[in-house]
This record gives sequence, structure tokens and C-alpha cells, in this order.
Amino acid sequence: MILVADNLNGLNPAVAAAMEALDPKPIETLVKRCEKAGSQLVDINPGYLPRRKEDRMRFLVETVQQATALRLILDSPNPRLIEIGLSVCEKSPIINALSMEETKLREMLPLAVEHNTDLVALLMDEHSYTPPSVDEKIALAIQLRESSLAAGLAADKLIFDPVLPNLSWDDAFFRISESITTVRLLATGVIFQEPARTMAGISNLLSGLRRQHPWQIEQTCLSMLAGAGLEYVLADVLVPEFRAAWDLITCLG
Repeated sequence: MILVADNLNGLNPAVAAAMEALDPKPIETLVKRCEKAGSQLVDINPGYLPRRKEDRMRFLVETVQQATALRLILDSPNPRLIEIGLSVCEKSPIINALSMEETKLREMLPLAVEHNTDLVALLMDEHSYTPPSVDEKIALAIQLRESSLAAGLAADKLIFDPVLPNLSWDDAFFRISESITTVRLLATGVIFQEPARTMAGISNLLSGLRRQHPWQIEQTCLSMLAGAGLEYVLADVLVPEFRAAWDLITCLG
């Protein structure tokens, strides 16, 4: 598995303050801590930015590149922000993310084709809904792959994300189980007759809930996803319990 730091997020108060002040130092410090913790990629997610502040995406990319040589993931539902990030990337990044939403197919997918980047495909429908069952998730994976191939993106550029739930969702544990099965079917080549690349956001599970649920849930899900063949893990790499679980699972693997 490949570890991706999702700490550089606009919902992080320190990141938000640094973006507002255009202060690179907190960003550089955070990125260096993530790299020291074992991150192999850095996910840059500025959150919502009004048009007058869309230059913050450029600021983040340039600042992170000053602090590390790690590859970047440009993470935003806004194609304009992705385009701004692409304009200053020194290495080919991963774009996060495509879905079956019309805007994403019309504007996000062509950016990946034009720049020949890897592209995360969230298993979400045209209404931004992620269905719970394996059958529905696989149907979306097939649709997203067909749309991407038709647009000129190579199949091996796609990375499928089944979208793990937050544990506050009523059917969270069912969705976790179905997501693990989805990863296994994609990663083993059952669906496309060749292995497909996969990603999952482990930090989604306990986001805002770390005091309400045992951290071992994250560890258990991580180990099961590893066994299913998951390639990329998005996580808060600075949480000590996660790091301990990651070290144990990757050591055994």
C-alpha cells in the first residue's frame, strides 16, 4: 500500500489560517511532519474557495513543492482549482476526483486527458450519491471507466475509490463491508479482466468522532483493505494510533 497524507486540508484550522494569510511556514512545517511520518504522497485539498481566493490553490502547490519532493494529489470538486494546481505542478500529479456528475465528466475528465495524469474515480452517481451495495458500486466503476476510455484516458490511469462512510451514518458498517468487497473485486481483476488500482480514505471513518469510537475500527478496516489489495490509503498520518497500525500491517505484509 501507498500512504497518502490528507492533513493538508482546508478544514484544518492551521491550514485555513495559513491560506488566508498566504503564510508558507505553517504549510511547510506540516508537510515536513507528514513526510517524516512516512507519507509517500501529499493530498492538497483547499476546501471551498470563492473566485477571488482561487489563487490559494497555486499558493498551496508552490509551497508544498518547496517543502518536499513527494508527488502531489490535487483534490477538489472544482475543476478551476484543479486547473490552477496543474499549471504550477513540477511533477505529474494525481487528480482527485471524477464522478458521474455532468460537470465532472465535462470539465474534470478532459483535464486528466490533456495532462495525461492519474485520475481518482469516486464511485458516486450523477447526484453525488455514493450507493451502499457492491453491485451498485461496481456498476458505477464500469460507467466511469467507459466514460474515461471514450474521452481518451488510458485505463491504467484510473484509481477507483469506493468512498468509505463516516461512522455516524446509519448503515456505516454495511457500507464498510461492501467497500472492502468492491476493492477486492477491482484489485483482483474480476471486473475488468485486469487488476484495477484503488484508493480509500481511512480518515473518513472517524472524522469528528475520535472520542466516540475506538481507534481499533480504523486499524481493522485498514488491515482488511490491505488484504483486499488496496493500493492507496488516504489518512491523517499524524495520528499515533494510525501510525502504529500502519507500521504493523505493512511490516506483516
